[in-house]
Amino acid sequence: MSWFALSGSIEQGLAYGVLALGVYLTFRVLQFADLTVDGSFPLGAAVAATLIVSGTSPIVAILVAFFAGMLAGAVTGLMHTKMRIAGLLASILTMTALYSVNLRIMGRPNVPLLRQPTLFTNLSDWGFNHPLQALIVFGVLVVVVKLGIDWFLSTEIGLAMRATGDNPAMIRSLGVDTDGMIVLGLAFSNGLVALAGAMMAQYQGYADVGMGLGTIITGLASVILGHALIRPSTVFRATLGAVIGAVLYRLAIYFALGAGFAPTDLRIVTAAIVVLALAGPALKERFSSRKGPTDQELDALTQASPSGTVSGSAATAGKEGM
Repeated sequence: MSWFALSGSIEQGLAYGVLALGVYLTFRVLQFADLTVDGSFPLGAAVAATLIVSGTSPIVAILVAFFAGMLAGAVTGLMHTKMRIAGLLASILTMTALYSVNLRIMGRPNVPLLRQPTLFTNLSDWGFNHPLQALIVFGVLVVVVKLGIDWFLSTEIGLAMRATGDNPAMIRSLGVDTDGMIVLGLAFSNGLVALAGAMMAQYQGYADVGMGLGTIITGLASVILGHALIRPSTVFRATLGAVIGAVLYRLAIYFALGAGFAPTDLRIVTAAIVVLALAGPALKERFSSRKGPTDQELDALTQASPSGTVSGSAATAGKEGM
């Protein structure tokens, strides 16, 4: 495996960091199981690629893709809040419909961007032709999006959105429109996912109707892995964990391929990463509970005992545990 492949994995990890931040908003902030992501990611790619081929500026295409993703997320939110369709089912329905929508937008299953001006070719034309061009672009993008989310979740609307996910009954009693918060959160989340799709289409040089397959698993694996390594005690740490998790996930895929896994085995690798990240805290707690008391705990027990000593069985158990 070469440095070129490694840097490519990091670049993709940063791009998927934007996707992971969108997934974080729905699954962690809103506590909403949203599968619209599998449709909004290729939606962003389809919109951006189609607009670029038709002569639209790549930057404008990215912005339009973002708003298209927001619309998709809002549809899921409205079906859930206004039609009272279960959230998971509403997202599945939207995801299913988006497959046909994406085909209709592109007019064919695949739209190549060869010899088309993209954000990266434009940067080269403007003089920014650094070997790590994509790495820098994706790095700046994910930092701006992360800081934007940190700021947004600290505003009154952001705090109301967080409260909607934590305790909807309480925040509803304070007069907050929880339905509106859910629709807004889903729209913003899927807008970010579509933005990531638009960037990936320009980075890879094509948009494909099937490129969203498994996107939600990638986002979930990134968030779960990142939060297993970085305790999400604050919004800053939570969003940082999502981004780092996305990079580590892509690096895990890189090393899995280097270890001899076939591309068809990557779903097994992804499932293993998610299982380990989810089971890690429980396994750690179970392992630590099997250990006996530490020297400090034994000293505390000795001082707390009326006779100044600890029973032989307790002391023996403590020594054996250590």
